[in-house]
Amino acid sequence: MTIKSQYNNKGHAYIVGAGTGDPELLTVKAARIIAYVDVVIYDNLVSQEILDLIPPCSELVYVGKTFNTECHCQSEINDEIIKHIQIGKSVCRLKGGDPFVFGRGGEEAIALQELGISFEVIPGITAAIGCCSYAGIPTTHRGISSGVTIVTGRDQFNSDHIHWRGLVQLKHTIVFYMGLHKSDIISKNLINNGMSANTPTAIISNGTRSNQSIITCELGLLAETVEVCKPLMPAIIVVGQVVNLSKAIEWFPNERAH
Repeated sequence: MTIKSQYNNKGHAYIVGAGTGDPELLTVKAARIIAYVDVVIYDNLVSQEILDLIPPCSELVYVGKTFNTECHCQSEINDEIIKHIQIGKSVCRLKGGDPFVFGRGGEEAIALQELGISFEVIPGITAAIGCCSYAGIPTTHRGISSGVTIVTGRDQFNSDHIHWRGLVQLKHTIVFYMGLHKSDIISKNLINNGMSANTPTAIISNGTRSNQSIITCELGLLAETVEVCKPLMPAIIVVGQVVNLSKAIEWFPNERAH
């Protein structure tokens, strides 16, 4: 089987992680798939550099979701994928990061499975790993952090849905996705459940991209820092002592604010 026939399997879906934005972090398999499929259905977090790798003969369908704006609901996206497959096209559902880390790839896979549609899932580098690495922040580090916990700041996010005391007691590095607009809730709940207000915190915007920026502060000043510095989205919030390693390990050009 040739590469083209392998990845242009008619009536077949590929749920693909595009990674964090740097096109060189795209997996070899993901790059091959987007080169050969008939349709690419993509999110707003897929960088333009990656979209530029898609050949002109492929149909591009944008189904991006952004905070506080009207966007496609998940059922509509599922229907869009299914529509193209049912007329015999090969489809790549291209997502920023990893499809199964706050990417709703699981929901799309279940929708396809229920209709008996064949599909594959291709992992991508998620923001907690890629963005922290490019910011010089190891999510785990011997003697500092023995684990990392990833939390979403979107959808049903509020203090009742998160075991804040458990987060604090774990003493893990905590990475919040899509949490800028919840920065006050994040800092207050962590501090009220025993985390020091002096805990190092970083906001990484446009991670792994040429305009990556890092803002560091103490946890107690997180909401004020977001209000004053107005970091760009997409962004993640990293809380933990590993943030202090960022300057020593810094290897990628960053715009820095403090």
